[in-house]
Amino acid sequence: MARVTIRIDDALHLRLQRRARSVGVSVAELLRPAIDQAADPRSGYVYTTQDEILSGVIQTLAIVAASIRRRSPETLEEGMADAKQMLNDRGLLPPEERP
Repeated sequence: MARVTIRIDDALHLRLQRRARSVGVSVAELLRPAIDQAADPRSGYVYTTQDEILSGVIQTLAIVAASIRRRSPETLEEGMADAKQMLNDRGLLPPEERP
């Protein structure tokens, strides 16, 4: 198997490590599908199976959130704050949204 070495900044490396740890894989395992797809001239957006699962979860949660908003806006606000904290704890919020 060939080996590829690239240089990335420390902040990006840390984000990759956090992301890989959050889905239970190594950084190399996290990057292989993206590299494989990027090398395919027929492919468009580089995504993984995790992204497909995530999109289904997001759609489901959007429906649940809409239902909760109608019944209890306060509960929705509290849940969104909890979700934002969880995302922040895992390093998944963009810098402009971090507390």
